[in-house]
Amino acid sequence: MNGETATAQALKLLKDRGQTVAAAESLTGGLVAAELTEAPGASATVRGSVTAYATAVKHEVLGVDGALLEERGAVDAEVARRMAEGVRRVLGADWGLATTGVAGPEPQDGQPVGTVYVAVAGPDGSERGLRTVARRLSLDGDRKEIRDASVREVIRLLLSELMENAATKDTEHSGGNGCLQP
Repeated sequence: MNGETATAQALKLLKDRGQTVAAAESLTGGLVAAELTEAPGASATVRGSVTAYATAVKHEVLGVDGALLEERGAVDAEVARRMAEGVRRVLGADWGLATTGVAGPEPQDGQPVGTVYVAVAGPDGSERGLRTVARRLSLDGDRKEIRDASVREVIRLLLSELMENAATKDTEHSGGNGCLQP
């Protein structure tokens, strides 16, 4: 999209569709929200964020199941999915993003430094109406580098899901052969 950043591309797609986004952040501590709101006009699409650094906030505010957190810890793909779904619900957004992981300097929940999960929850047109995907990252670097890379990756995942969502809608309206009909 003309050399735009992934953030600018994602925000443009959201604005064009009249959709919104919210972020649930653990290890990134507000950096995703800062990245999203850096762009001029972001207020048209960004609903807000929840910095759920403490495990209790993941449960009490975002609605992540307490038993899941107890069993697997906060650094887990399903926890990331539930965080994305929770922030979407709590802040009334069309799309929810989540980051959870270990930025260091010490391992956490039995996971090594650099283990990160990012997730995106958004509309998919199905009966449930929701598609949630999570991606595991194994990142290298110091604390700042791991956090910065986590921000980039969750935005890239959002952009990928937005583009996939658009392709699905195009196919749904095409008569089934994948090409748009006039």
